Amino acid sequence: MERLKSLGVIPVNKDILYSLYNDLKFPENKLSELERKGLIIRIKRDLYVVSQKVHNQEISSELVANHLYGPSYVSLESALAYYGLIPEKVFSMRSVCMKLHKQYETPIGHFEYIKVPEKYYPIGVSQEIINNSYSFLIAAPEKALCDKIVTTQNIRIQSVKAMHEYLEEDLRFDMSVLSSFNSDIVKECIEFGKKKTELTQLLKSLQNGK
Repeated sequence: MERLKSLGVIPVNKDILYSLYNDLKFPENKLSELERKGLIIRIKRDLYVVSQKVHNQEISSELVANHLYGPSYVSLESALAYYGLIPEKVFSMRSVCMKLHKQYETPIGHFEYIKVPEKYYPIGVSQEIINNSYSFLIAAPEKALCDKIVTTQNIRIQSVKAMHEYLEEDLRFDMSVLSSFNSDIVKECIEFGKKKTELTQLLKSLQNGK
């Protein structure tokens, strides 16, 4: 148990797990035993995370999302909910990537990845450090909102009023934070992303609130 506990909540590949048991003749049998006992969880082929039974820490879905498919960062409703900007509980961990759209159903939840343009991708991405023990990449609140707008199909927002209605009625977004948003992030998203008309209305909403 102590060997596994040293890994904490960080997802690892099979080789790292084998290295913990290199004193055994057949370490692959040990991995099968650990998985059968629920001490390690297979997220996908060759990617595992140590169970909460071992380290008594909550497994971070955000951290798992970064490792499951990448490069990627947590965004969209998942990031907005993480920051407490929308009230709904999010049942799918949604991320943004530069590869093809992908979905995974795992023992710890559903994960979805949405593709965006390469130059748009790195804008407003930050590293969240948790208890000085691990970190994950997540969109800043401004970028998460832009990502939501940019990746939502059949959305047409052509006025500030329509943007406010979308935020308040569709997303149930916490409007009180708009005045503190970094408009430079939105400006960069307009330059390099899609849905320029809609993002421009978001920018105007921020500027009107300051």
